[in-house]
Order: sequence, then structure tokens, then C-alpha cells
Amino acid sequence: MRQYLDRARSGVGTVIGTLVGLRYYWERIGHALVTLVAVTTITFALFRLMPGNPADAMRADFERRLGGRGEAADPEVIDQMVQVHTGFDPDKPIHLQYVDYLQDIFIHQDFGQSIQYGDPVFDILFAAMPWSVFISVYGLAFGYMANILLGAAMAYKEGSRFDSYATVMATFLNSIPYYVGALLFLAFFAYKLGWFPGGGRYNTRIDAGLNPEFMWSIIHHGTLPIMSSFIVGFGGGALSMRGNSVRILGEDYLRVARLRGISSTRIATRYVARNAILPLYTQMMIGIAAVFSSSVVLEYIFTYPGVGWYTFDAIQMRDYPLLMGSFLFFTIITLIGILIAEFTYGIVDPRAGSGGQSESY
Repeated sequence: MRQYLDRARSGVGTVIGTLVGLRYYWERIGHALVTLVAVTTITFALFRLMPGNPADAMRADFERRLGGRGEAADPEVIDQMVQVHTGFDPDKPIHLQYVDYLQDIFIHQDFGQSIQYGDPVFDILFAAMPWSVFISVYGLAFGYMANILLGAAMAYKEGSRFDSYATVMATFLNSIPYYVGALLFLAFFAYKLGWFPGGGRYNTRIDAGLNPEFMWSIIHHGTLPIMSSFIVGFGGGALSMRGNSVRILGEDYLRVARLRGISSTRIATRYVARNAILPLYTQMMIGIAAVFSSSVVLEYIFTYPGVGWYTFDAIQMRDYPLLMGSFLFFTIITLIGILIAEFTYGIVDPRAGSGGQSESY
């Protein structure tokens, strides 16, 4: 009997330990959901508080369009059109409008209908998302790979001319705004040299499909936007990598490793590089948000129809439903990046326990 009680206690202890270990993750997910609801509330409030009352502006625009076609502007029809585009009935009390708005977004995935394009906002953003991911993620990845290599080389050559020149170059590149780099790339490589196209996602004269010509067209059109995204993550990361590497090179355990006869290659890759990269990992995941937010101007400069391009276009055309949907899209991308960084950091660095607590060696 006592043996069964011990097993039961052991099982209960295991379950409790698992739940305690999962508490950190549930807390982070809860924080992300609260943030998402808060941002959704802010977007709803901004829509209601914008100068000129966007709902009234949309109603006046629909009345003008119907009047221009010689049709009678029925108030009920106008209100239905406004409700279709915004996702809530402007004649309802504001708290009921807010409840309808939350239900449409989180239950029905209905962000409303674009005024300019006439299509559902969700469909527009979902179709444009892969193109934004293509140029943003590749630009960020190339930028951080270059940061790691350059920063490690600078630390290895600390105090040399290479270190001095590379530090000046990284500082200079880190101070260049991404849109300035985009304009320079566009003017020089596209218009002056003609090496790359000045806009578009691919050559529309080529049949779309999984064929080499079409795939090369996508890469050719995306090169300049990717190079501009590369600037967003370059420079500052190299300086951070250099500082982390220099700090780790002075640790006592590296001196012990050298005395034990461990090869320089193993020390550089397993001890120095691995530990120096760790602080950049979280920075890279959170940097996804910065890259996507910068795509609003970047994609418009290159006439690259991604989420950023539609967002900029919505601002100019006062397409409020599309603008609100884009704002929520960037918020969700930011939260996903932060959650991935927090959930996977313990895997990348086993010394970090749940909740940021460090475990002993």
C-alpha cells in the first residue's frame, strides 16, 4: 500500500513540476494577448477619434459616388456600405461597436473591406504578406550574418588598423537611414547602371510558376529592397558582436582552455562565437518588427506591393479599414517575434532558465 502511495505522490509531484515549468510560457502568452487586445482597442479608438470622423467621411464619399451615378443616396444603404467596410455599425452605441469589432477580428477574421480596392482587407494583406516576408527576412538574415562575421573579425584583430577602419565603417553604416540607402540604390543601380528593375515584384511578361525564369525574375526584382533591408540590421550589430567577443576573450575559462591545449579554431567557434552571438539572438528576433515597420516606406520607394506598400497607399487614400488591418498585422508580427525569442532562448542558451533565471553550471 505504501508503495502505491509513493508512486501517486511521485506522479503528482511530476505534474506540479510540469505545470510550474509551463507557468512562464503561459504568462508570456497572456501578456501577448493582453497587448494584442490593447492595440486592437487603440486602433478602434483612433478610428473613432481621427479628425473629420472617418465614418462620416466614408458616408459622404459614398453619397458623392452614388449621386455622381444618378442614384438616390438612401441613408440605410449608405450605413450598410459603411458597416461593410469598417466592420461595425456606426449608428450603434460605441461599446456595442467595439464588441462587434472584436468579434469580427478574432472570431471571423474579418478586418473589413478596403474602400479603394473593394476587397476584404484580410485577403489583401494575406496575399501581400509573402512578398514582405521575402525581402524583410532575407535582408535581416544577411545583415546579421554579416554582423557576426565582421564583429568577430574586429574582435580577433582588436587594436589593429582593420579594427579601426571597420569600426568607423560600421558606425557610418549604422547612422544611415534605410530610406536614404534605398534611394541611393535605386538611383545608382536601377536608373544609372540599369542592373536592376526600378519597381515591381517580378516581370509581368513572364508566366508565373515554378520555372527558373520566373524565380530569377523574383530574385532580380527583390535584390535592391533586400539590400536596403540589409542596411537596417547592419552596423550596430557588428559593433555589438565585437563588444561581446572582446568581453568573452578576457574570461578566465578561455585562458584555462588555452592552457589545456584546445585548438584556436575550437575556442573561436565553440566558446567565443557561440557565447557572443547569444545577445544578438534576441535582438534579431525583435528586429523583425523594425524591418517590417521600415517596409512601409521601403516598399513604396521600390513600388513593391507588399504589406508596407498597401499601408502607405492606405494612408494616402484615407483607406481606414486597410490602414487599421495593416496596423494590427505589424503588431501581431512584433508579438510573434518577441514570443519566439523568449521561448527559444533557453534552447539556444541552456544556462538560461525559464523566466530569465540563470541555472548553475
